[in-house]
Amino acid sequence: MTINEILRRIQHALNLKNAQIIKAFEQADTTVAHDQVGNWLKAEGEKSFSKMKDKELAIFLNGFINLKRGKKEGEQPKPETSLTNNMVFMKLRIALNMKAEDVLDVLEVVGISLSKYELGAYFRKPNNKNYKECADELLCDFLNAVQFNHRPDSVEYDAQ
Repeated sequence: MTINEILRRIQHALNLKNAQIIKAFEQADTTVAHDQVGNWLKAEGEKSFSKMKDKELAIFLNGFINLKRGKKEGEQPKPETSLTNNMVFMKLRIALNMKAEDVLDVLEVVGISLSKYELGAYFRKPNNKNYKECADELLCDFLNAVQFNHRPDSVEYDAQ
């Protein structure tokens, strides 16, 4: 999954307007133009499409955390220059103020059943022996579950 796809999925799952995305960037002390956000959200191949960099998504996610949970005093976290799905998953979990149980409950909605231990493996440091890489599919499922949770009318989900 590309960085642009991740931003589009987050935007769709949480029904974010471009202005809210811009505000998240501002919360991370970064200014982006409305046109730039629109170009990131376009499908690849569309006129004016602009490829988003990992660092730009990291800035957005850090700002989104500040927007949702309040900006902490002092120096702000430095944005990562390279993002993994695990990092995106962790930052979204923090921004949405979700505990492990909340994430597990949300994933259940889309038919994903994990233990608390299995979920914890995605949030460990990569050099930890119990670290597990988050696949695109799991991140997509999480975003779909978040969408269903935040916008139940926007998705038709058959829990068979």
